[in-house]
Amino acid sequence: TSFLWQPKTASKQNATDMTDIILCIVNYKLEVKTTRVVSSRTKGMKTSSIMIMSLLHLPVSPRLWTTHCDGAVKLRMGDSGLAAETPLTINQMFTSAVERFGDFVALGWKEGEQQKTMNYRDYYQTCRSAAKSFLKLGLQRYHSVGILGFNSAEWFIADIGAILAGGFAVGFYTTNSPEACQYVAENCKADIMVVENHKQLQKILQIEDKLPHLKAIIQYKDTLKEKRPNLYTWAEFMELGREESDARLDAIISSQKPNQCCTLIYTSGTTGQPKGVMLSHDNLTWTALSTSRHVSLTDATQAQEIVVSYLPLSHIAAQMVDIWVTMRVGGATYFAQPDALKGSLVNTLKEVRPTAFMGVPRVWEKMQEKMKSAGAKSSTVRRKVAAWAKDVGLQTNLTKMNQNTAAGRTPLGYHIAKKLVFKKVRKALGLDRCTKCYTGAAPITKETLEFFLSLDIPLFELYGMSESTGPHTISRPSAFKLTSCGKEIPGCKTKLHNQDEEGNGEICFWGRHVFMGYLNMVERTEESLDAEGWLHSGDLGKHDENGFLFITGRIKELIITAGGENVPPVPIEDEVKEALPIISNAMLIGDKKKFLSMLLTIKCQVNQESGEPEDELTPEAVEFCRKLGSNATRVSEIAGGRDRAVHAAIQKGMDKVNEKATSNAQRVQKWVVLDRDFSVAGGELGPTMKLKRPVVAKMYKEQIDNFYKQLSPTTPTTPDTPLPPK
Repeated sequence: TSFLWQPKTASKQNATDMTDIILCIVNYKLEVKTTRVVSSRTKGMKTSSIMIMSLLHLPVSPRLWTTHCDGAVKLRMGDSGLAAETPLTINQMFTSAVERFGDFVALGWKEGEQQKTMNYRDYYQTCRSAAKSFLKLGLQRYHSVGILGFNSAEWFIADIGAILAGGFAVGFYTTNSPEACQYVAENCKADIMVVENHKQLQKILQIEDKLPHLKAIIQYKDTLKEKRPNLYTWAEFMELGREESDARLDAIISSQKPNQCCTLIYTSGTTGQPKGVMLSHDNLTWTALSTSRHVSLTDATQAQEIVVSYLPLSHIAAQMVDIWVTMRVGGATYFAQPDALKGSLVNTLKEVRPTAFMGVPRVWEKMQEKMKSAGAKSSTVRRKVAAWAKDVGLQTNLTKMNQNTAAGRTPLGYHIAKKLVFKKVRKALGLDRCTKCYTGAAPITKETLEFFLSLDIPLFELYGMSESTGPHTISRPSAFKLTSCGKEIPGCKTKLHNQDEEGNGEICFWGRHVFMGYLNMVERTEESLDAEGWLHSGDLGKHDENGFLFITGRIKELIITAGGENVPPVPIEDEVKEALPIISNAMLIGDKKKFLSMLLTIKCQVNQESGEPEDELTPEAVEFCRKLGSNATRVSEIAGGRDRAVHAAIQKGMDKVNEKATSNAQRVQKWVVLDRDFSVAGGELGPTMKLKRPVVAKMYKEQIDNFYKQLSPTTPTTPDTPLPPK
């Protein structure tokens, strides 16, 4: 150790580091197989020990996390049950699916009016061809293929092809600016970009000079508007590897291990630059197995599951449902049209008639708004029948949910309501074969859950995050409670950290679904994973007496008022939206402030092309105004208190919400209606429709500052928004 140890010049820190290193080497010589370094007194020393081990070419046992693209992790294996299942690579899971479901439809899409399909055998071979083409274009091991575009067969094939070729599959949000694309492409070392069309191509062409690793671009839809070097159509790309030998690809595939990274999911970056969530082969293959078992999906050999792919594939929820879980059971994935969220989704649902369907809350809310609007135009008799049926549906399903055996058999009224109303509603939505309807990725209101429950369409909430490879808990027909996100998928555990007197604590996850780490971000990884390897979600939650998990807030979103009171914003925002059907979005303000205030937006029409909110009110909002005697048909006629009747009605609704407040500090004392609704295009909402609170606070700083100007020493009130009596 003489070359390492220099007592005259060594500081106390150096001495500690050297002790750590020597113990590491002794550990190695004694062949003590530990997964953690002895004498890890600090995070820095832990890293130095592992670095010195690798410098001396000594084998290092994998830890529970890594931030290196070529790293491997120790899997969180269990002793029995699903947690003990043999780890698989993506290739192993796919070849198993081909053996069992080779001739079954794997993918379906429309070309014009014609429906096209691809079976599992062809799907696998096409992915192999894509992998060979990627290798021909120069894809390096542990570098990435970036995919920028709407869901399609080509998206899936590029994703799996990249993994088989030893690279990483990286989805880019289609709403990303060129600058956002540049950050992700640089961060993940994108050798190749796969883009949907000319519009997405332009984003990459704007930044290609700033991407040192970029070797080729492939456009998978529409004809190329210009010929450029290293720019290929999808057909040209697929031809590149057609004649390539299988030997090189097979060697790469056989070298892959389940505990190595294969996919990067980039967070939406609402609080800084996006983080690259590293997911291993085992993360994907095991989570797909556990999820499919938990929700009782059937193998294609018994009855094929069918799903519709339309949510952004850059998000783990869509990837897990559309690609991996479906593959596990030999299901078929059909692709919606690119304008799915602008209105065409229902048409696809009616054509495909899925057996399982996942919707973010905004999708369910839009369906709810359209059904309410259609219902308002029905005859009096039809409205009365529908109201009666919904009442019967809600009561029957709540009884089922609570497992009230005293209720006896399903009431006769329910069977009549099902025939008269529920079956027709399901058929109109394309959900007549759908036994599993899910909601997740953002909070959903109790009102929306009850609306669909009253129509005999229970929405099963799921909860998780990119860092848990998607799901952690999922509700199901046999274990379902309104506003709960269910129980853990098999093989996973939940811990509530730092619980308060009401049982609320930070939700922590354990299981083989927990991610490997953030790419090249040691500090951020150590913030998310504690010393024992538990993933800290940043969400607050509690369990009821039956083990159901309820999300009660988010630590970073928690408002701490100037008086020191902790206020979770989501429950209050949901109460406001429930009390006032005209409100689209609500955002509570009050961190470090003397009182709470709120930004409100009104339900309005959305431009089908751009996704931008328009000035025209939705039919539901117009109806709300008419009942008040207001003739308003536009947001601009209401915003800023311009319509007295609507203004008074909103204040009345706010008073009702404030009456339920647990303390004066939790009452909303001022509010304003903004000129436009929040949207993804406007930047206020993320790709999964989550509210970007820091962005909104910055955009509407002037309105927020106005709430807190000229405060009197007493509790603030204004003539427009007087405080209600408690």
